[in-house]
Amino acid sequence: MRPEFYEDKWARLRERPIAAELKPLARQLALSFLDEYFYNDRYEGGHIRLLCEMATAFEDDALNLPGAGALFGIVIESLCDDFEELQTETYNRVMCQVVTHCRTLPAGAWLDRRLKEFGMDSYESLFGRIETFRNHSDAYRPDIRPPKKILLLSRVTIGADVAITSVMIQRLKRTFPEAEIRVIGGAKLDQIFGGNPDVHIDVFDYSRRGGLFERFRGWEAVLEAIGREAPPDPAREVILVDPDSRLSQLGVLPLIGDDHYLFFNSRGKDSYPKKMSISELTNHWLDRVFGEAEFCFPRVWLQKDDLDRAARFVESLRAAGCGRIIAINFGVGGNSRKRLSEVFEKRLISTLLEDPRTVILLDKGFGEEELGRTARLMAALDDRPRLDIPFAALPARAMAGGLVGVECDIGEIAALISHSDEFIGYDSACQHIAAAVGVPTYTVFAGSNNTRFIRRWHACGPARSEIIHVDTLTHPPMFDDEDIVARIIDARRG
Repeated sequence: MRPEFYEDKWARLRERPIAAELKPLARQLALSFLDEYFYNDRYEGGHIRLLCEMATAFEDDALNLPGAGALFGIVIESLCDDFEELQTETYNRVMCQVVTHCRTLPAGAWLDRRLKEFGMDSYESLFGRIETFRNHSDAYRPDIRPPKKILLLSRVTIGADVAITSVMIQRLKRTFPEAEIRVIGGAKLDQIFGGNPDVHIDVFDYSRRGGLFERFRGWEAVLEAIGREAPPDPAREVILVDPDSRLSQLGVLPLIGDDHYLFFNSRGKDSYPKKMSISELTNHWLDRVFGEAEFCFPRVWLQKDDLDRAARFVESLRAAGCGRIIAINFGVGGNSRKRLSEVFEKRLISTLLEDPRTVILLDKGFGEEELGRTARLMAALDDRPRLDIPFAALPARAMAGGLVGVECDIGEIAALISHSDEFIGYDSACQHIAAAVGVPTYTVFAGSNNTRFIRRWHACGPARSEIIHVDTLTHPPMFDDEDIVARIIDARRG
């Protein structure tokens, strides 16, 4: 579409907003931007400007959300999923344009003030800073002397924190054994890292689905957390490690002086090995920055109470005659594209339970949608021995074979996985947890045909980790449910 088409439509809706028309216009703008960028090699800054206006124009935040959702959910997510250098540069252009727009508005006066504290007074200064870090992020840093404190940003999602942040924790502790390590991130981190006495969690929750100013307010909250942990003049006492975190909008927003800042450009550098998982790439980056040659698999440090309860329950299953325990999680972290049909899920569980001495521990999930799917799945398997039980009540009963639906949080399912014989699930946090605890892992990868993306997010650990890729984007489909189940069963035999 011609830019004038969108300009005219937005001018009309801005004057008289109609909620039902804002979402399709925002989506059209976002997709048109990607069309121009990916296929015509043209950066349509006017489209980004209109999306910024749509995300900030109204006093009613509900009317602003379609613009913010399309900007982050379509444009930014698409630019970040390819793991290519050119897309990383374009993401930086988009985000610097968004920040520049917001700081000029009355509601963004605080944003402008905080950026100027770092000497960032224009689009050019913001873009120049992040591009410098992007291009030199893996340069050897002999100037980094042993700090007293290391501040490490969370990647916000649990799967990425296991795959990336846990590797950094181990490597940084080896390199700087006397340093205090503090991870800034969400409360769930305590469930997967809280068992490590060398790590302190500064709890901070970042909204992944809010408006523009809500997301940037998250950056200000992180600045305040850093201010509490770092003296006004760090003088080599503190370093901050940014693993390409949403908390800094992937490095675009400054957090500390450049001399104390390490940035892992996880998404795009053409010189990076193409076939490495993100965990292997994290090790590669740390080797280059610190001039080392080491390797750490991802890890989790779970709470002792969770591990003990899971161990007691698994022991009771073994005592009842169970020969194999399979942990399954069908969660997708809110991304429905990663999910297959309920028919597939039922067929897979039915096939696995053909062995009468197999117990499946099925994570019931979180939220109304996942809980509803799990309830339907368990009801459809009513011909099998079943338990439906909260994690806190697990030791109460046991059986030699059948299906156990478990209501649990991320730390509790991690504890159950750690005591299982194998894990099966979609691309989500649990695949990385399973690999990290050394359990053979079989991941059904759907919703993407990008080979680089799939390789990067391949779970990494000391045990086997296999990918079963399902092309859900081709029409008509190139598979059926029986094919996928057969491939999973074959992978397990390998």
